[in-house]
Amino acid sequence: MDHVATARRMFELISAGDIDGFSEHLADDFVEHEVTPGLAPTKAGVRDFFRMQRAAFPDMRMVAEDIVASGDKVVARVRYTGTNQGAFMGMPATGKHVDVQLMDMFLFGADGRVHEHWGVMDALGLMQQLGVVPAGPAA
Repeated sequence: MDHVATARRMFELISAGDIDGFSEHLADDFVEHEVTPGLAPTKAGVRDFFRMQRAAFPDMRMVAEDIVASGDKVVARVRYTGTNQGAFMGMPATGKHVDVQLMDMFLFGADGRVHEHWGVMDALGLMQQLGVVPAGPAA
């Protein structure tokens, strides 16, 4: 199985707004290790997360700029872009464009589906670009 191709396809589906198509690549026993308050660390919770993201950033794009695989694990460096046009985490829309980096690691099972995910996003950069957190002085 080509886990790298599957990971790329998952990002393409999210970017196209096909959250149900994306979630078909997640196993029924999927575990999310990147905890989001108020959402279950499950396949259903991840679907809810991306539906909320699409509502807040309707033009959201996730592009895998680098992907590395080792056995059943795939790590991706991803560029996340979008314009905040809807409420986000209890904040009203800002109309601002964001462009941040994130890292994702997926554990694939023998069935070719993702069984576990770990992720880290530049949340501070996101909040600074939205104007919620002041940006520090240039280095």
